[in-house]
Amino acid sequence: MRKISEKIVFFGSGPVAAQSLELLAGDFEIEAVVTKPKPPHHRGEFPVIATAEKLGLPIHTVSSKAELSKLIAARPFRSRLGVLIDFGIIVGQDTIGYFPLGIVNSHFSVLPEWRGADPISFAILSGQKQTGISLMLLVEAMDEGPLIAYGEYDLPPDITAPLLTTHLIHLSYALLKEELPHYMAGKHSGAPQNITGRKVSYSRKLTKQDGVIDWAKPAVELEREIRAFIEWPKSRTQLGGKEVILTGAQVVDGRSKPGEILEKSQRLVIATSDKALEILRLKPAGKREMSAKEFLAGYGQQLS
Repeated sequence: MRKISEKIVFFGSGPVAAQSLELLAGDFEIEAVVTKPKPPHHRGEFPVIATAEKLGLPIHTVSSKAELSKLIAARPFRSRLGVLIDFGIIVGQDTIGYFPLGIVNSHFSVLPEWRGADPISFAILSGQKQTGISLMLLVEAMDEGPLIAYGEYDLPPDITAPLLTTHLIHLSYALLKEELPHYMAGKHSGAPQNITGRKVSYSRKLTKQDGVIDWAKPAVELEREIRAFIEWPKSRTQLGGKEVILTGAQVVDGRSKPGEILEKSQRLVIATSDKALEILRLKPAGKREMSAKEFLAGYGQQLS
């Protein structure tokens, strides 16, 4: 397939942005890439910079809204449109207004549901049955711009955040490939977010503290946390005096004081405030990931 001849400027910084850039570069002419600089302490390649270099694309690095405004003031781009994915820097109206067609943000939820920093984790934590992608015209208010298009994705009950991210990257790419040419040709403009029928909700940036298991929560919530936090901040608890990261679990029947171990022979079952959690896989500190049966064989005698 021939590339769309009109160029765009790509804004993005994280791993999601790097994968998206590589996909989009097959269908769009990328005039330049705007991304965060590689941090001094970072070892190895920095995702977007490495991808842009591999593709032979011009790279501009900015660390803040002020640096982005300074870049834009130099009038470096001729493209009518910017595309923003996983950028991590606030974009001012000067930058948005620089592009005659604005900046299209691919947001990883069906807006106005899960505006904010981490819509993927919060879609899993909520237990909802469906999420998706929104192509939104960027405005200064957080994730409140009009929609060009949106696509939906049915959530399997056992999906993890990394797997959901991969599915949404490809849905985002498919929507951008289909809808950007129509938008650039003036065939449609943005629509209010309420066309999706979703209610307004907000996600936030997770902290390391979010990963600490609270056995006073219901088992269903903890199981969702394990799937949502499997990459970061990781679901952590103490078992037999040893810190472990829980990587797989399921809700089972059982009732006792939250945090009490109900079974530790062939299965590892722990009580919560509502039902119990059977641990299927876990990773002790300094060790490899293992099944609960393997863990019990090595550490079962230390469990109280």
